[in-house]
Amino acid sequence: MAGVPTTSGWVDSSELGLTLMHEHLFTLNKELDDNYPGDWDEELRRADAVDKLHYLESVGVSSLVDLTVLGLGRFIPRVKEVAEHTTINVIVATGVYTYRDLPLYFHFRGPGRMIDGPEYLTEFLIDDIREGIAGTGVRAAILKCSTDEIGVTPDIDRALRCVAQAHRETGVPITTHTHAATHRGLDQLRIFDEEGVDPTRVIIGHSGDSKDRDYLRRLLDTGAYIGMDRFGLDVFATTPERVATVAQLALEGFADQMLLSTDAPCFSHNLEPARAEHLPNWNWPHLFDDVIPALREAGITDAQLNRMLVDNPRRIFERVDTY
Repeated sequence: MAGVPTTSGWVDSSELGLTLMHEHLFTLNKELDDNYPGDWDEELRRADAVDKLHYLESVGVSSLVDLTVLGLGRFIPRVKEVAEHTTINVIVATGVYTYRDLPLYFHFRGPGRMIDGPEYLTEFLIDDIREGIAGTGVRAAILKCSTDEIGVTPDIDRALRCVAQAHRETGVPITTHTHAATHRGLDQLRIFDEEGVDPTRVIIGHSGDSKDRDYLRRLLDTGAYIGMDRFGLDVFATTPERVATVAQLALEGFADQMLLSTDAPCFSHNLEPARAEHLPNWNWPHLFDDVIPALREAGITDAQLNRMLVDNPRRIFERVDTY
């Protein structure tokens, strides 16, 4: 059995229980808030996040993977303090979230760059995993990278390869943000393959945004997991469409490679306060009140739900033994 680092210490992978594999507590833009103060209220937002985690406790969730990395306002002390008020195992990530360019800090540093030297981004990722994040002692347990509609720019290619290199060095799994409509998951798997990554160690995120089941089967046929992880984000696919896709793929025997989640932050600088009006279903209760009953009505068995919410997350983390 393998231990998994969380904000409150190490948990045996066998004890993770029902796990949401693609979520966020806060997605923030500190620079924007410092210059154009808006809706952020530290005390209020922490209390709200605690309440929402208590809700997850009440419906049987044991663990949550917070995929807030550089580019989304990651601040581990806040996440750690919120998690301490609940029994939820909060697992955090390292990586970089960008659709085109890396932060200038990394742009100027690295092999052949203005400040020549080793690949600083890879070292940053490995340090987060092995040493802990920003002096907090909290270690990242998963790597994250992004490829959106614009495709694989030079910096996106570099970020994916750095994530792959950090994975090979540490053994922790990889999860991704993709633009499913343009099949960016295939680009990611191609680059990971070139870097020697076993696709069974990869989760292609936001795959549930796609209604193209042939595309999803191409991902699954590699052995990769797919994240059906945006229930309630109806602008990309409605809940009935997402449910139908999961049900069909499960019928075809792919329940062992799917993960259910919402990608819904407790608070997002990018979307609040309009989110409640324009995306009223994009929240954690929607998954448990509406989606899981709909999946059952569509023929998904309790055993298949258990695979997608309990067994698959455990399998992803129990293969790590190189922290």
